Amino acid sequence: MKDLIRANAGLLFVGMATFVMMGAGQSLYGPALPALGRMLSLSAAEAGWLVSAHWIGCAIGVAITYRWGPAVTPRLCLGMMTLGAAALASGAGVLATFAGALVFGIGYGFATVVFNPRILRAFGARGTAMVSLVNASFGAGAIAAPLIFVWLGSDPIRAFALVAGLALLIWVAAGTVGKAEAGSQTATTGPYRPMLPFQLFAVAGIGMEATLIGLGPSALIRSGLSETAAAQLLSGFFVAFLGARVVLIFTAHLAPPFMLYIGAMAAAAVSATLAATINPGLFFVVMGLSAGLFFPGFYVAASKLMGDDPRTAPTIIAAGLVGGIAAPVILSPLLEPMGGPGFFAIMAILATLCAGIGLMLYRRLPELQS
Repeated sequence: MKDLIRANAGLLFVGMATFVMMGAGQSLYGPALPALGRMLSLSAAEAGWLVSAHWIGCAIGVAITYRWGPAVTPRLCLGMMTLGAAALASGAGVLATFAGALVFGIGYGFATVVFNPRILRAFGARGTAMVSLVNASFGAGAIAAPLIFVWLGSDPIRAFALVAGLALLIWVAAGTVGKAEAGSQTATTGPYRPMLPFQLFAVAGIGMEATLIGLGPSALIRSGLSETAAAQLLSGFFVAFLGARVVLIFTAHLAPPFMLYIGAMAAAAVSATLAATINPGLFFVVMGLSAGLFFPGFYVAASKLMGDDPRTAPTIIAAGLVGGIAAPVILSPLLEPMGGPGFFAIMAILATLCAGIGLMLYRRLPELQS
């Protein structure tokens, strides 16, 4: 294992730093939406489109990697994220802000496809643990960003400017990391089985994650909490999110990956129900534990089912992006009439359906049980 880490240290550490920036950028949307809405004279529903612009950008990035994936380097990922965050920080109006979210999302989509399969492949039998480690780094950035946002006076311009500056530093440090490895993946290396109906679990999982991160703070505010408290609770959500992924580094081998997804959905259903009925702040934070397991559990399970092909990772991630794009657009107009409890009730229903249907499929397909 030490030899593997030494051989792939550059890819691993640039991946971790990139995912820190991904977590910081994405988590800022939640607490920044009310301030950006006021700054740009947007309604809550219109501001919610900023989250979807990010995920539309992700979809564009994933589509590009599906066709030209081997040509997309870590430096290109970081460059797009830097430009996007800089546009969000520019304060140049609605068009520049939405364009910034779109461009940042393209870099985010690039990074998700670039790092996950390459790290999974590079570390062999320990690939699942290393993918969990890199994805756990996302949580570190996501925890810090809302707290820094409050420390900066809840100013989205200064917060996104900080993300842009840090992403630029990582871009400089990245150099040619991953370039040779990318070039070696130009040919198909194994079977490709898209299994499109199975991808609906990715639609639901990433849709829930995106909605909780992007709209969760607004739901907490509509439940009676202050904007500052909502931002702090989002950091708590990501502490739980990070904790779940760190634990997964050491325990991923103990359960089939798809069972992790099913268990996470069942736990999310319980937590969302309690958030709707008892304490929205506390159980929103608890939902971070479940959200941290949605992507790793599904990604590894789907990778095993779909085959070792350069198109596999973009297909899995593209399915999740359907949920990431659609869910905030569908749910943000409902926040005002339904309020916070209604938001969490919808999350509970969706999670229950995913857990139930997933368990039935798990029992019928032996290949999911390993």
